[in-house]
Amino acid sequence: MVEVRTIGGADTLSATLRDARAVELELLAGLTDAEMLGPRGHFIEPPLWEMGHVGWFQESWILRHLDGAGSLLPGSDGIYDAFHVSYTRRWDHAYPSREATLAYITDVLRRSVARLDGREPTAAETYFYTLVAQHEDMHAENLTLILQTHGYQRPKLSRYDPTWASPEVDTAYRPRDVGVPGGPFCVGAARDEPFVFDNEKWAHPVEVEPFRIASTPVTNAEFQAFVDDGGYRRRPCWSRRGWDWRRRDGAEHPLFWARDSDGRWRERRFDALVPLEAWHPVVHVNWYEAEAFCRWAGRRLPTEAEWEMAATLDPVTGEKRRFPWGDEAPAPDRASLDYRAGGTIDVRALPCGDSPVGCRQMIGNVWEWVEDTFEPYPGFVCDPYAEYSAPYFGEKKVLRGGGWTTRSRLIRATWRNFYKRQRRNVLAGFRTVAR
Repeated sequence: MVEVRTIGGADTLSATLRDARAVELELLAGLTDAEMLGPRGHFIEPPLWEMGHVGWFQESWILRHLDGAGSLLPGSDGIYDAFHVSYTRRWDHAYPSREATLAYITDVLRRSVARLDGREPTAAETYFYTLVAQHEDMHAENLTLILQTHGYQRPKLSRYDPTWASPEVDTAYRPRDVGVPGGPFCVGAARDEPFVFDNEKWAHPVEVEPFRIASTPVTNAEFQAFVDDGGYRRRPCWSRRGWDWRRRDGAEHPLFWARDSDGRWRERRFDALVPLEAWHPVVHVNWYEAEAFCRWAGRRLPTEAEWEMAATLDPVTGEKRRFPWGDEAPAPDRASLDYRAGGTIDVRALPCGDSPVGCRQMIGNVWEWVEDTFEPYPGFVCDPYAEYSAPYFGEKKVLRGGGWTTRSRLIRATWRNFYKRQRRNVLAGFRTVAR
């Protein structure tokens, strides 16, 4: 059994489950019945499948795995088992109705919470309750990108706070390269971390050469210069595989960009086409697009070790922090998380979240592609959810840091996200390193 440090008692675990479900239901609330199925494509699932899957996963690990209970929805394994049921079939299932699906996942949640009433959880229960809550957090983020991809209406989220949508910025601040001294560094999660996924285990030593990294993610204005310079048509900017992708896709600019009648760039955010915000990070670009920009700019993507070192190393003390600002949990003045801003924010904002070397927004706002292919750390051992990491080693590229939709209870500087390098609709941007 996986060791779990103290995360919280029964009340905390129950509240976390309810909170994760509340976000999921708010995201689904504005969808029509037709939109609950939606069109095929873009590596995404029908919202109706997402709705049932989070309940099925919770039932599988809490009620069925811990208690040995039978399924509350006969046939659900043949619909919602993400690993053993083909992605291409997810529009073809004989789904329960929307109302029946809601009743099913609500019953699962009620039973999961009720089984903790009047007692404290065991270590095993703590682990699996945390697993299913964070799984639902991740699927809420996935559901958000489904709404964005299809151009559905902007979700009405109770966590949205308009005061955080346009935070105060220092207009004199300019992104710049900051120096990182390099040297020996431990990449990965420390063993006293309360809960981590298997691909973060465990901190292990690497040697990093000194490097200089951008203090902020690449902005829309910077990426627009690449687009306007014909970067998508410049063959030398692209690797062979990247150029093959670009030709097949026909890409000439980021996925949700469009020019208006006056030739100005705009960006679609859910169902609204809005002016491109120059100081926001470029988002919804894939790994190939990030790589091509770097070649055009004479830069490169950071490695995982470089990214984590720039985010966490205090060169004065030689100590590694849990977050760029220290070991304290994320707060609104340090990181844009938890759907609070309703979208990306200005890269110049939130100086309180800077890392010791001067990197800004390495946690929150936008996920960041890095150079590395997703691989296991030394001594890797699968956790009970064996399908989470191992099937994707060697196939996908790593992203770090979290985005505006990421829950603060989930993210940390060692957290490793991973997607196929051609995925354009994810909440991904990047920062660069000097060659």
